[in-house]
Amino acid sequence: MTVLQELEEVPAVPGWAPEHEDFRASVRRFVERSWSEETVRRLMDTDDGHDPALWRQATEQVGLAALLVPEESGGAGLTLLEVGLVAEELGRGVVGGPFLSSAVLGVSALVAAGAGEDLLGPLAEGASIATVALEDHDVRVTDGRLHGTAPFVLDGALADLVLVPVDGVLYAVSSDEGLTRTRLTTVDATRKQATLTFDGAPAREIGPVDTGYLKDVAAVVVAAEQVGGAQRCLEMSVEYAKVRTQFGQVIGSFQAIKHRCADMLQQVELARSAMHQALHAAADESPLFPALAAAAKAFCSEAYTFTSAETVQVHGGIGFTWEHPAHLYYKRAAADALLFGDPDTARAAFADRIQL
Repeated sequence: MTVLQELEEVPAVPGWAPEHEDFRASVRRFVERSWSEETVRRLMDTDDGHDPALWRQATEQVGLAALLVPEESGGAGLTLLEVGLVAEELGRGVVGGPFLSSAVLGVSALVAAGAGEDLLGPLAEGASIATVALEDHDVRVTDGRLHGTAPFVLDGALADLVLVPVDGVLYAVSSDEGLTRTRLTTVDATRKQATLTFDGAPAREIGPVDTGYLKDVAAVVVAAEQVGGAQRCLEMSVEYAKVRTQFGQVIGSFQAIKHRCADMLQQVELARSAMHQALHAAADESPLFPALAAAAKAFCSEAYTFTSAETVQVHGGIGFTWEHPAHLYYKRAAADALLFGDPDTARAAFADRIQL
């Protein structure tokens, strides 16, 4: 049976379980209360976009840092299904911070490489921040020291632990010796990136790691974030269309606005379906996960780009202003679409994985 035939026979995934919905409600309450738009705007104006006290609060109250950390290392031992649920809620609030870089990619890399509690424990507690140089880089290892440059590293300027896969082996850098961090100015100010230059940085060898798997993890979690952002864009547009009047009528009564909102809904639901299928495949350790992760990244990137742009249009003049949050979602959508591979790259990966 070909991979394509296997995909055609994949049953519909079940909806979220009641305990998942309870967890979602807790995360949403926390985001709305502690990671409000005001907080997001405050942090985006800082160098690192990170509030250590807020991250510890997120860890203590909803366990964000410990989701993927195994129980024996002090974590919750959950799966990407729960992580995707959290990412969806954080995307809804266009939240930055080290969830993706540390709690998802950093922990996933360390667990895959066989790291122990000495590295995973501080991450689970929110006391340490990790990141992974996952974009293509030219870093090499000589006598236990790293040389070269890694571009576009998420939270690269603030991470306590920098993880670098080199030739299928994961290395950890835990000091600034031989390491230069250069902050980057990107379109999305809510999520900080840096270029890391290694000039003989001492590195600890952790173990073998599959960067392809890590990129699939990144793809599906970003896809979940994109669905959350796209859903919020749709909600904002519908809410505004119900109250904004023009020519004596609410603009939601105009066919052009109705069509825009209907198209946005269609995009969001298609993206959610692709994302949900990929998350279940990851949680079930299905061999179809790589193909479904690539499909989710392609679908969700395009859906978020579309809905965020339409949100600006539905809101008219106010949608173009700095004061309105529409531009935060539009910029996050643009950045996420390119993160760990653009939609065309994801689509090509999907085609390759189903042997087209």
